[in-house]
Formats: sequence, C-alpha cells, structure tokens
Amino acid sequence: MDILYLLIPLSLVLVFFIAVFFWWSLRSNQYDDLDGPGYRILMDDDSTTDRDPSPAGPETAVGKVVSARPGADVKDI
Repeated sequence: MDILYLLIPLSLVLVFFIAVFFWWSLRSNQYDDLDGPGYRILMDDDSTTDRDPSPAGPETAVGKVVSARPGADVKDI
C-alpha cells in the first residue's frame, strides 16, 4: 500500500511531461502536412540544373573504367 504514495505522483509527473511534449509538438507545426512527405517521395525530379551533364557510368574522375576480374592483381587493372 505504501508503494501507491510513490506510484501516483510518479504517474502524474509522467502524464504532465507527455502533455507538455504533445503541446510542444502541436505548437511547432509537427502535424500540419501528414500526406505531403509520402507523396514527395513518389514525385520525379525532372530538373537537370543540379545534375552532372556527363553521362553516368562506371567511370572514375579521370575517365577510366575500373573493374576487376576475379583473381586479378592490382597491376593488371
């Protein structure tokens, strides 16, 4: 029975902190747009301003293709 004198105030403090955290999340606009991030993943970014104009491929910065066959030494590459 003595444990109730500890558990009841402890649970009230816990509920208070949960309520403060929930109030903070509402005030900081955490729940404004719930569907937008899910749709943003599916949208294609067709802009080419940030992309490299050279074609993508297995090339290094100097333009050489780097590939190693099994059992090849470093000098063979």
